[in-house]
Amino acid sequence: MNNPEGPKVRDLTPAEVARGLTEGRMLLVDVREPNETAVERYPGAAIVPLSSFDPGQIPDPKGREVVFACRSGKRSVTASQAAQAAGLPYDAHLAGGLLAWKAARLPTET
Repeated sequence: MNNPEGPKVRDLTPAEVARGLTEGRMLLVDVREPNETAVERYPGAAIVPLSSFDPGQIPDPKGREVVFACRSGKRSVTASQAAQAAGLPYDAHLAGGLLAWKAARLPTET
């Protein structure tokens, strides 16, 4: 049965993602562009820009859950849907993106 809205994407809160990263259960994939990640980025995130997005460039999660992230949470949904369309089981993203991450007072790298 085809879903006209495309693949479903699960929203994770900054606290859930931070906990998953700390516990080694998640791999964060930042899909923002190089000019954005050069200014500020998520600590330890893999960077796979959406403009040239290739699900094959996502590092092997080695059993961890892949979670997409961007600035506000829109591009990360697109990346998750593209990964699912390519047959990958990556259905999670950081709801609210970097804006929510910073609002939750979580660390970034500059």
